[in-house]
Amino acid sequence: MNAPSEDMTSSSAWLDALVDACRERRHRGVIWIPASSELARTRALSLWQARAWHAPLWVGEAAPEADIDALSPRQARTRLGREHDLIIFDANAALGFDPDAFGALSGTLRAGGLLVVLTPAEWVHGQISPDADYARLAHWPHAPETLTAHYLARLARHLLREPSVWHWSDEHATPCPGRLPEASAPAESSPDDACITHDQCEAVHRLTRLRRRRPVVLSADRGRGKSAALGIAAARRLAAGETTLWVTAPRRAAVEPLFERLAALYPQGHRAEMRFYVTLEARRCEVRFLAPDAVTAALSEPGVDRHAPPTLFVDEAAAIPTPLLARWLDAFPRLAFATTVHGYEGTGRGFQVRFYARLSRRTPDWREIHLREPVRWADGDPLERLTRDMLLLDAAPADDGEVEAALAAAPLRIRWLDREALAHDEHSLKTLFGLLVQAHYRTTPGDLRQLLDGPDVRLVVAYAGDTCLGVCQVQAEGGFPVDLAERVVLGERRPRGHLLAQSLAAHGGWQTALTSRWWRIMRIAVHPAARRCGVGRALVEAVATAARTHDVAHLGVSFGAEAMLIAFWRRLGFISLRLGLTREAASGEHALMMGQSLTSPAGASLATWSDDFQHLLPSLLAFELAHLETGVVTALLHEGMAPEVNAELCARLERFAQGGGELALVRPWLCRAWLAWWRRQPQETADETPGEDTRALHDWAATLFQGRDDEATRAMGRQARIAHWRRLAGLLSCRLRPTP
Repeated sequence: MNAPSEDMTSSSAWLDALVDACRERRHRGVIWIPASSELARTRALSLWQARAWHAPLWVGEAAPEADIDALSPRQARTRLGREHDLIIFDANAALGFDPDAFGALSGTLRAGGLLVVLTPAEWVHGQISPDADYARLAHWPHAPETLTAHYLARLARHLLREPSVWHWSDEHATPCPGRLPEASAPAESSPDDACITHDQCEAVHRLTRLRRRRPVVLSADRGRGKSAALGIAAARRLAAGETTLWVTAPRRAAVEPLFERLAALYPQGHRAEMRFYVTLEARRCEVRFLAPDAVTAALSEPGVDRHAPPTLFVDEAAAIPTPLLARWLDAFPRLAFATTVHGYEGTGRGFQVRFYARLSRRTPDWREIHLREPVRWADGDPLERLTRDMLLLDAAPADDGEVEAALAAAPLRIRWLDREALAHDEHSLKTLFGLLVQAHYRTTPGDLRQLLDGPDVRLVVAYAGDTCLGVCQVQAEGGFPVDLAERVVLGERRPRGHLLAQSLAAHGGWQTALTSRWWRIMRIAVHPAARRCGVGRALVEAVATAARTHDVAHLGVSFGAEAMLIAFWRRLGFISLRLGLTREAASGEHALMMGQSLTSPAGASLATWSDDFQHLLPSLLAFELAHLETGVVTALLHEGMAPEVNAELCARLERFAQGGGELALVRPWLCRAWLAWWRRQPQETADETPGEDTRALHDWAATLFQGRDDEATRAMGRQARIAHWRRLAGLLSCRLRPTP
């Protein structure tokens, strides 16, 4: 707590009036100080010293006085779950404006608090240039000062337009007052003492009474007490008799409110790392956080019954890939998903599109709860509206009906966009960015800046009439001089950016991947109502056509490996080049890089790289990738030439099918026969839902290449497994004929 300085007391009547009005309304105020760095910091310091603030926070390179600890914007996530009633956000010259820090910290300001934003004075006059934080955006060979600043100019326009913002520019001794919204009617108190709103009370009731195979989906905007509801429900499940409950989220900080509620409800408990322990009626109880990539592995730990595992709460589920969520659906009988509808962790709308259909197929009795009432501030809060508009947290694509009508009325039209014009067209920007947010697991405020100001970024959009159906974001890469490329391959240099080109060179030793010119498709999204209409193909073909006119040799793409996505890119002519050996902690997926050549010389290089990958893949599957999902394994193994089928191979196959030898002693020939069969399947057939025998052969890849049981054999005894394998060998034998 800070005591107010004597020299400020008499001159801060306007500040007291602003804080009192915010507290009365349960709103949060915004003061914008566009001024020189020295003047802005002096004014911010006067506000800091004017009152006894609760947990004030200074965000920037360094605070103006030694007794004030400054938080670097890079550390913003460490404050998630905490509350402040004053935040000084210094976006002036030293560090610049960090979009992700602004998005994260704005949610930690409680009702009655103030956010003070310091920016260069030029923001008022529209004379805006890239700030220091653009150093993270610039990549070789671009210097930060050479980039555009469309994103910052847009932020300045929003600050100028927002009527509730108090402006304190150079020429004024005190801020020009903003207009606060009228106070809303106070919400009725919750009948549950542990909950703040009726919404939260209902959510806790449902979560406490989770039933087998009836998952609950909890959705909410930020500030609605979603994570706290999970914590209250976890405490009550322990009180009802459970001894273990697991929690997962893309980041530890996301579940901090959950553990805080546990500690408040059970003060006799204690926390160690990301576990909470408490003894209830002689029962030792535990709530444990697990990173997404560790959840499935934890089922194999001693003492865990796979048939009756702990209840699993998944927070920020929209930021976790659907295949991972689907695996948990099968593994955990009692399961709850919580997701933010509009926020920097993803979008509930995208979660609905990707996951609700799968939920309905596998667990048709699932239920949804939506939290509408704010917990930390009142409806109409000015900062919530400003943050939502500045960072496009509520960006959404056109609704399904509009898209369907547009498709029926107008032909598909492909257009390359001017990013400066896009930054001034809020409607187009919202629908375009909304598509990207909906289609991808994790979208941050920084991604909007990358879209508008990233160097060598191009945007191509598919329209029907004026309705946005799809968008493709393209990043130019490669084109390194030979001497720099050599140093990168040797590990002596790692210039910023050029993800795909540098990864292929560093891990594959392919120097020409750096000297060649690439266009990498960073993101592509098609509206759900326009899928299977050729929109995605039209966008990629437009990118390829434009790339050829710019003497680009390759198209590339990098994404979390999923069987359906691999099939999509293969249908467009892309081939696999590299697969990451470890899963990303947040996504639980391996990153796959694929490419397409646009010239004959480029085709020769790409074929060599692809052959290297196919040669390496069986070894990786046997060791480093032994637990890769079967669908991804078969999708990757479908690429490449089918091995020759000769009389000797057929004889070995037939001998094993008839009862001769152990699988381990004939595995190399079985693998060869399997590849010969699988790679002869047309791509379209490989993508279809297979029959029972084809599915069994498909799943056999897990045993042949990874040495693990598939779903069919996991519960079988040894003799039953061997009989099953011999039957599959017989099926292979029937489907293969010697190559003439």
